[in-house]
Parts: sequence; C-alpha cells; structure tokens
Amino acid sequence: MNTVFEEWSIKKRNKLCSLVILLDPDKIVTAEIDSLFENIEKTNADYIFVGGSKVSSSQTQNLVAVCKKRSKIPLILFPGDLNQLSLDVNAVLFLSLISGDNPEYLIGQQIKAAPLLLKAAIETISTGYIHIDGQNKSSISKVSKTKPIDPDHEELILNTAQAALLIGMKCIYLEAGSGAKRTVPLPIIQKISQEINLPLIVGGGIKTQWQAIEIAKAGANLIVIGNQFELNPQEFEALGLALQKIC
Repeated sequence: MNTVFEEWSIKKRNKLCSLVILLDPDKIVTAEIDSLFENIEKTNADYIFVGGSKVSSSQTQNLVAVCKKRSKIPLILFPGDLNQLSLDVNAVLFLSLISGDNPEYLIGQQIKAAPLLLKAAIETISTGYIHIDGQNKSSISKVSKTKPIDPDHEELILNTAQAALLIGMKCIYLEAGSGAKRTVPLPIIQKISQEINLPLIVGGGIKTQWQAIEIAKAGANLIVIGNQFELNPQEFEALGLALQKIC
C-alpha cells in the first residue's frame, strides 16, 4: 500500500489532479456535522485536510475524531502550530513558511513538533509553504506576522520554490490565503509545475468549479477548497470526478 506522499508523487508523474476539502476546526458547527459530511461525499474529494491558523489542540483533535468516524477519505493534518497536532491521521503536512522571515514558522515550530512526530512514527510530508498575496489580510499573515509575496514577483516565487527543492522538501504549497479575493495566478502555477518536480498543492480564493479546473489544467496536483466549500457546497458537487477527467 502506498503512503500518502507516494500517491502524490504518482499524481505528479502522471499529471493527475485531486480534490482536497479543507476543514477548519474553528469554523465547524456541531449541529451541521451530518450535512457537512454528506456534502463532502458529494464532491468526490480525494483527501480531507484539517487545520487552521488559530485553532486549539482540543478543537483539532475533536474534529479529527469526527472525520475518522464519518468518512473513509484519507485525512491529512494541516497544522498552524504545535498546539494543533493530532496523531490519529493518515499523514501530517510538515509545513515551513518559506515565503516569510519569521523563524518561528520557518523552523521554530518544527523543532518543537519533531520529537512528537518521530515518537508516533506518523507519516510527515515536508512542505514548502509559499504565501502569495490574495488581496486580503489573511489569517496566515496575522498569525505568522509575515507578508505574502506579491504575485507580480514571479521570479521570487520560483526561486523560493527552487530553494525548497534543493533543501529537500517533498511538496510545494502555493497559498493565496483564507478568504482570498483572487487565486494564485495561473502563470505562476504553470511555471512552478513545469520547473519544480515536486507535487504541487494550490489553495485560497477558489470560488467556482471553473476556477478549480483551470488551476488543475495549469499543473496543480492537489486543489484545496476551504471557505467556499463551507459557504457554497453545491458549487463543488462532483468536482473530484471532473478533475480526474481533465487532468
């Protein structure tokens, strides 16, 4: 059986794309759990990410437990910091905010989490997290106290991804931020996809199936839908199947 990262590597080699639904423990309403998971199933999502920027440990663990009970979709932890670690998942994104200059989110939180993850022997996927300005004040910027990269600075974004590759990271995550007014530009996605031989995750600001499909065509291997899925789940029904057909 393949690990999560092996699955993503296969998708990269074969130019395939998957749908990810991102659930923020801080925004999930208990009374709406049944309809939430019904809507997730309707999307034909391949993975569920759980995490947020300002979430407590208990909230994360509670939502992970609910996800494991309600769905067989592989569950990936998307932690904002050490306090959000939950080990009852298929894998953990071991994120480093390489687009920022705050050492706490470049390596500080990772140092604190490493002993716990190694002891638990859980799959960790080292991920170069690149925050690109989505024309909003995102929670990423507020919590990390860093600025996103202007999308006009394409060379800087590419160089940042190249640095992640040389450091030995396994994935690149291009993030426009929670509630972004615009997505990561397609030319940037295409450039990173062509020049960086790592699985490419793209999220932030995706409001329609059309946008998701265009991002997939540009070369993203995993497309993450968060806020908009919570607001308008009907828009993303069967999107997972659509992405499989066009990639």
